[in-house]
Amino acid sequence: MRITKEQKQENYDRIIATASELFRQRGFDGVGVAELMERAGLTHGGFYNHFRSKEELIAESIENGLNETLQRYAGYDVLDVMELYLARDHRDGRGQGCTAAALSCDAARQPETTKAVFAAGIDKLVRAVEGGIAQRDPSGAEGRAQAIAILAQAVGAIVLSRACPDDSPLADELLDACRADCRDAIENRMRQR
Repeated sequence: MRITKEQKQENYDRIIATASELFRQRGFDGVGVAELMERAGLTHGGFYNHFRSKEELIAESIENGLNETLQRYAGYDVLDVMELYLARDHRDGRGQGCTAAALSCDAARQPETTKAVFAAGIDKLVRAVEGGIAQRDPSGAEGRAQAIAILAQAVGAIVLSRACPDDSPLADELLDACRADCRDAIENRMRQR
């Protein structure tokens, strides 16, 4: 039985969404193709109708996950993004959270082509933060450098907080301190102009 183009696209989208969530939860090596396809409600053999390899799926799921992060925060003020991003809900919602925070260490061990996809997504995140800063400070001076620093601090805070036990006070201290520091960096920039 042949499937329609629409059904094939729906299956592809379901595989990507499932992979994005599972990879964020357990890393690239923690998810096998058979389990992924079962979770997506499809047969193992159907995987190869969409992807040549797991590496190809990883690259596409990275792009998808980083785009989800951009979409999630689109339209928010950069200070509001910091409040939402550096929150306990985001920290605890690994499968639905930021791909950069969940998979940066895994991506560092992937082939160069996969790293290039990750780097392109990180650059989009930097540009989004930079755009948010520019809305508050149209002069744009040093906006990219500050955006890189803020993104790196926010992602790092999530990574470190997740490395702590869930009930550890340090898990929340990391988020609180970085949220306050990012807010101060953005607000102080406005005061200096």
